[in-house]
Amino acid sequence: MIVAAQVGKFPHVKCFAHTLNLASQRALKVATLSRLLGRVRRISTFFHRSTTANHCLKEKQKCLGLKNHKLITDVTTRWNSSYDMVERFLEQQPAISATLLSPEVRKSESDLCTLNETDVSNAEDAVSALKPMKDATTLMSEERNPTVSLIAPLNAQLLQNMTDTMGDTPMIHEIKNAIKTDLLKRYSSEAEKKILYTASALDPRFKGLPFILTEEERLEIYRGVTEEAASLEIECTSTVTSRRTNVDEVPLPEGKETLEEESPIEEDNPSPPKRKSTSLLMTLLGQSFTDTEGTIEPKTPYAKAEEEIEKYCKAPSLPLTEDPLKWWHAHEVIFPLLSHLSKRYLCIPGTSVSAERVFSTAGDVVTAKRSTLQPEHVDQLVFLQKNLHIP
Repeated sequence: MIVAAQVGKFPHVKCFAHTLNLASQRALKVATLSRLLGRVRRISTFFHRSTTANHCLKEKQKCLGLKNHKLITDVTTRWNSSYDMVERFLEQQPAISATLLSPEVRKSESDLCTLNETDVSNAEDAVSALKPMKDATTLMSEERNPTVSLIAPLNAQLLQNMTDTMGDTPMIHEIKNAIKTDLLKRYSSEAEKKILYTASALDPRFKGLPFILTEEERLEIYRGVTEEAASLEIECTSTVTSRRTNVDEVPLPEGKETLEEESPIEEDNPSPPKRKSTSLLMTLLGQSFTDTEGTIEPKTPYAKAEEEIEKYCKAPSLPLTEDPLKWWHAHEVIFPLLSHLSKRYLCIPGTSVSAERVFSTAGDVVTAKRSTLQPEHVDQLVFLQKNLHIP
């Protein structure tokens, strides 16, 4: 469950979806909520195995004007299935109570009873307290948008949502306390904070960094972004210089003083001659406009990065519904250094959900009846299934 940033010296960042799952699983182990889930699970399991109860439930749903939804039974590996189970139970609770009180169902299961008033109130409190975790899990499980820049603002918002407020019931207090205690242990190292805050700063949706408490910390983050962008410029310049040096060091063939391209075979329609490097404009105005007294000294990489940071901070923030990668592509000319640096950070996924889905898809493709598929055919089938809905 580790997402590795393979560019440069980035540290490994823990999968945020797995972090949410661990924190939510801790909340589900609260004694009151655990007993409540056990009772709801028993009722939903009964309706799944009893055809009589299931048929009666459909009739009660129709009479009460409720949606014809089946009850959900949770699984231990996915915490949100427990949330869905309780939420569906609350939606169908009138029909469930009427079904369990009907004579034909009581004959088969006389000791099964629905939740009382306190249990229903606790179930509503649990759904209310776990709703932010459910939304965050759904968001981070998407395929396209969840980059590492989402982790810091989402984590800060969840910690704020899990802070006790006036009027919280004991159930809500226990759930919030369990989740907050677990989240505070995550992403606590300085290396993890640096990569998360830098990625959020390079995301035009979160560049204001409102989840950072002090202005000094924000300035320190952008100071680090400036230094990294400047070092990236120096690195790119040195790379280009070394490549040119390597080209200059290519040994020349015997009898030649310069490295020239082989002359192409003459064609019927020869290409037009190349234009001379010295133009008439240079001849007429060269002496007036090449004076060194009025020339501007070239800016240092740090000065270039500082100037881009200043323009970037003054630009309006991107709406949350827009794609930050498209924004950087459109503003690549205005921010050449920052756009290059943003590609290094925003390419890092925030979760490993997509990779795990590929393994699940491969498991659906290679079955017992298709065990003789060639590896290249498996790759093609998985590729087509994962890219089926791309416009």
